[in-house]
Amino acid sequence: MTIDRSTEYLTGLVNEFRKLPCETEWAEFKHNKAIPEEIGEYISALANSAALLGKTNAYIIWGIDDKKHSVVGTSFCPSSAKVGNEELESWLLRLLKPKINFRFFEVAFEDKRIVLLEIGAAFKHPVEFKGEKFIRVRSYKKRLKEFPEKERELWRALDQIPFEAGIAAESVTVDEIFKLIDYPAYFDLSGIPLPDGHEQILHYLSEDGLIRKSVTGKWDITNLGAILFAKKLDDFDKLKRKAVRVIQYKGNNKLETIREQEGKKGYAAGFEGLIESIMTLIPSNEIIEKALRTTVPMFPEIAVRELVANALIHQDFFVTGAGTMIEIFDNRIEITNPGTPLVDTDRFLDSPPKSRNEQAASLMRRFGVCEERGSGIDKVVFQVELYQLPAPLFEVPNGFTRVVLFAHKPLADMDKKEKVRACYLHCCLRYVQQDLMTNSSLRKRFAVEEKNIAMISRIIRETLQSGLIRCYDESVGSKARQYIPHWA
Repeated sequence: MTIDRSTEYLTGLVNEFRKLPCETEWAEFKHNKAIPEEIGEYISALANSAALLGKTNAYIIWGIDDKKHSVVGTSFCPSSAKVGNEELESWLLRLLKPKINFRFFEVAFEDKRIVLLEIGAAFKHPVEFKGEKFIRVRSYKKRLKEFPEKERELWRALDQIPFEAGIAAESVTVDEIFKLIDYPAYFDLSGIPLPDGHEQILHYLSEDGLIRKSVTGKWDITNLGAILFAKKLDDFDKLKRKAVRVIQYKGNNKLETIREQEGKKGYAAGFEGLIESIMTLIPSNEIIEKALRTTVPMFPEIAVRELVANALIHQDFFVTGAGTMIEIFDNRIEITNPGTPLVDTDRFLDSPPKSRNEQAASLMRRFGVCEERGSGIDKVVFQVELYQLPAPLFEVPNGFTRVVLFAHKPLADMDKKEKVRACYLHCCLRYVQQDLMTNSSLRKRFAVEEKNIAMISRIIRETLQSGLIRCYDESVGSKARQYIPHWA
């Protein structure tokens, strides 16, 4: 949730810390000592220890005596502190790797000034400051490399923490849950009648991991709950950059933008609206069947739905500052998401899907947003062939995954790469359907008459030479030969 800590919240937090018997591995008390170098090292140590202990945040509190925990106040003022000519907060952020969430808060407590530094737990990688990783050992800050057993334990903990389990908003009230989460959409997609009482609503949301009880007795909204059912993703600091962007360009390049819109809702709650808006922007073609002129979208909606759902579900949420983007041109649509795929792009059709976000994928499948496990890309390729479109392109540019659907193009206008790619994907599709590619099946895929069999034979030969397919049985005559993917 957007960080807007009330005075009541902050004073309550200070009181909770004062009840601790001593400093912990995720809480440090100080009076006035605020050496920038040490603050950076403490951020590293506390962030790593918080991750190791399963805490959402760690804290440094200035103005509390570290022995008696009495309120002594502090003269430290982070908003005016500088390192050279650089503001302290900016200096710290620049030297921390990876970038993590941290923020200073100032509060009056018993007529004295208290400063809290709230530090987000490490995720994916240990946090380092100036190239050095730190950890807390009891109440002491130590270099992580001096404790190899703790480093191994930390890496195991980081590997086991999925994005969905993180906290998007902590210690919120029931009323705040209902304000932030589109719970009617959850029950609608689940096919469950909306319960009358708050208790039952919270029970269902909790059972699916969308919320969970907070240590304060209130509730935490998980990343899973927010990313799927936020009324407004902007309400959650960590997720606002994960909103889907849809951009329509004039022509086939990015020189002129016609319109650009950004999704507001969580992915599950806003999926149908997202697809509807995409389909209204996609160019249409007119076809004539039995003397009737019909307007159809340039790209099959089933393929668009599946590719958009895949991009949302399989993105790497730990890539900061980037979300899923759909770009619509006159001759193609490009769907890009942060993160490289977990399987080779050549094996999208046959490999069992691997997801970084299995909880989100499972719920999206249950809600009917995307296909059952393993059938999505098959359906995309099938629809592309049904619409007689060029084969989709799967690529991995600079840490992102991109799928491109192309508008109709006559076979004669396709280049060699496009023909080979179409032949390979047709061969893959036939194989996963328990069938084999033949010259005849490829002719039907391209809608080529039998008299032009030589054209299809040439495409098969070029695909064989590329190493993407191979002959199933060399002893069979050339006209009756069958082909399988290179990995089969």
